[in-house]
Amino acid sequence: MASEIRDTSTICLFDVDGTLTPSRQLVKPHVEEFLQQLKQKVLVGLVGGSDFVKIAEQMGGHKDLLNRFDYVFAENGLVAYKGTTQIGQQNLKKYVGDEILQKLINFALRYMSNLVLPCKRGTFIEFRSSMINICPVGRSCSQEERDEFVKFDEEHNVRLQFVAALRTAFPDAGLVFAIGGQISIDVFPEGWDKRYCLQYLENDNIKTIHFFGDKIEQGGNDHEIYEDPRTIGHKVTNPDDTIRQLKELFFS
Repeated sequence: MASEIRDTSTICLFDVDGTLTPSRQLVKPHVEEFLQQLKQKVLVGLVGGSDFVKIAEQMGGHKDLLNRFDYVFAENGLVAYKGTTQIGQQNLKKYVGDEILQKLINFALRYMSNLVLPCKRGTFIEFRSSMINICPVGRSCSQEERDEFVKFDEEHNVRLQFVAALRTAFPDAGLVFAIGGQISIDVFPEGWDKRYCLQYLENDNIKTIHFFGDKIEQGGNDHEIYEDPRTIGHKVTNPDDTIRQLKELFFS
């Protein structure tokens, strides 16, 4: 049957937060079901800034995540899986060194200590294997507190100003400061943005790469891969918009 013929030279690659799920919330059943229908037509992959554990939590659990997607790229692809096999792993500490990392962390903590926000909670700095995540409100905030910060940030540009201060303080450190998700800033070496995952797809002779993301503006953590000439970029506003665009592309 024609419907069983799968185009393995084409992949749909998805950001997670704001693209397949509401930010830091679980994927909805109808989105999950649609992705499995899409997988019958083309390859399907995830590329998120979060670590593997967080991505797995959002996408319905650890046990079968790697079986449900052809590729899973955590931390922008610095932690990479093809099916159930890990094919890549980078190490921020070894690459950058503790001297620069400590200066960065100290600067960020000092800067955040002077911010007055609607609230502050815990986990302001999260050290991941390939990046540092800086969160002015604290990653342990509740959903209500997260929503409150989002509104405050939209009005006062807290993260935009923070990013500008970081770039001024560390102009020659070889680091990128990108607004990630709703409440945080991702810090990683130049070249370690989401484009990093594309090398694995190129090595596997995947010819057509559709990327879907919501933070595609300059400074957003989807910007570089969205603009990359190797991808066909699709700006989305929420998971239902993602599905709508996919239906037009592959099911009309």
